[in-house]
Amino acid sequence: MSAPERIPPRSVTPHELLTRGELTVRGRVREASNAVLYCTVEYEGVSAACVYKPVAGERPLWDFPDGTLAQREVAAYELSEAMGWGLVPPTVLREGPYGTGMCQLWIDAPGETAEGAPVAPLLALVEGDEPGQGWKAVGYADVGEDRTALLVHADDERLRRLAVLDAVINNGDRKGGHLLPAADGRLYAIDHGVTFNADDKLRTLLWGWAGEPLTEEAMAALRRLSADLAEESPLAVRLAELITPAEIDALRARVADLLRTGRHREPSGQWPAIPWPPV
Repeated sequence: MSAPERIPPRSVTPHELLTRGELTVRGRVREASNAVLYCTVEYEGVSAACVYKPVAGERPLWDFPDGTLAQREVAAYELSEAMGWGLVPPTVLREGPYGTGMCQLWIDAPGETAEGAPVAPLLALVEGDEPGQGWKAVGYADVGEDRTALLVHADDERLRRLAVLDAVINNGDRKGGHLLPAADGRLYAIDHGVTFNADDKLRTLLWGWAGEPLTEEAMAALRRLSADLAEESPLAVRLAELITPAEIDALRARVADLLRTGRHREPSGQWPAIPWPPV
């Protein structure tokens, strides 16, 4: 008699793990302005580290409706996926030990690649007025003792995609500490609570391409996104559960404007262009 065929274990997706898994709080990220809890999540024998941000731990903001930051984090993930860039770690809205909140896969940024080489820096302060080869200038920063230095970011295609995503989601707080280069060479971005405002709130360190033509890759992604945002589309229906109708209309308008101009956003001059503190 032949042995029975072994059925391989079913693969658990990150979305399933985060949505259905048992969430256990292990600690708190103290430096965060809102409640950010470091957790593990386990489902069908698979476990991973994650971040849980309960709505109950959000500080009220004057320019965003109370209790909406977790939904905006999820909406940013949905847009990143719709554009095909995978820049935001898997993120869901779920119940947890302290109520409804955002749950996001934890990303390690070890400082070196899988081969053991140091991860190339993404931000720097340099002397002089020119950014140097491989860098894009952002602006001058006060470094103390009445001295300034030129703040620059890497001329990196991953950052360039993120600059486009931030313009789409109207990110009001893109800081250097939100950039997580993983050991496998991928770049992840976190902390998207202050996004999708109907008013222009774009504040970012990634102004190095301001006014330059968008890449054809970015234009193609924007065209796909524009189609995906049509009324009653699956993406539009999903976003309606997370942000307001006015914010969805403003999102469509931002995508249309980027397609019309074919260029990276420039600072509006009506809102501080760089978040503080920048890192």
